[in-house]
Amino acid sequence: MAERTPHITVQDLTMAYGNFVLMRELSYTVYRGDIFIIMGGSGCGKSTLLKQMIGLRAPAKGDIAYEGVSFWKSTEEVQNRLKRSFGVTFQQGALWSSLTLAENVMLPLGEYTDLGAAEMRDVASLKLALVGLAGFEEFYPSEISGGMQKRAALARAIALDPDILFFDEPSAGLDPISSRRLDELILELRDSLGATIVVVTHELASIFTIANNSVFLDAETRTMTTTGDPKVLRTESPDPKVRAFLNRGEA
Repeated sequence: MAERTPHITVQDLTMAYGNFVLMRELSYTVYRGDIFIIMGGSGCGKSTLLKQMIGLRAPAKGDIAYEGVSFWKSTEEVQNRLKRSFGVTFQQGALWSSLTLAENVMLPLGEYTDLGAAEMRDVASLKLALVGLAGFEEFYPSEISGGMQKRAALARAIALDPDILFFDEPSAGLDPISSRRLDELILELRDSLGATIVVVTHELASIFTIANNSVFLDAETRTMTTTGDPKVLRTESPDPKVRAFLNRGEA
């Protein structure tokens, strides 16, 4: 088996709001090419952890390193360079309603590249085609379904060919068929882009379809209890809470 290369290393991370500690002593590794799930019950801090990984909120303690380069202990210049390699999709998609799908995808291209208008439109069309939205360039978000909006947000997230893709509850609000299609798309993009993918979700179907690595956050103890492949943890985790979480709904 080929040796796995660490891509993201979380080191002794503590998340807090003032004096209230949400999670403490988080340490885990995301390897290059992983589809890594941040999982746990409601209110355990999954989305807060994602925000700290993408640079939106500083931890109370600890650090996050990308291929050995510290994020929170680095200069703003280094942080911006690292963020340039991220693609992010938020829970509600966060598309600009006044812009067409192509214009939404073109936003990061206009901000971070020197491409001309025609070149940016060509890239936007390509990215929309990659997520199954060829021909929808001139549609507005209000004119398409929720599942299509999620895919359009993903097209914008991959506009700059990121090394790492972050998803916050990508299946939220989707019917089972649309959710399954989105899972399949995430797998395809991982393989075609060679990207590392980090996903916040509690959806078991998605977890078992796409993930090969994970961390479990326990709201009661306010720390992580395990990390690893959820398909293995489902039966072999020494933590009964993890097994219960991954087997919930079964008789």
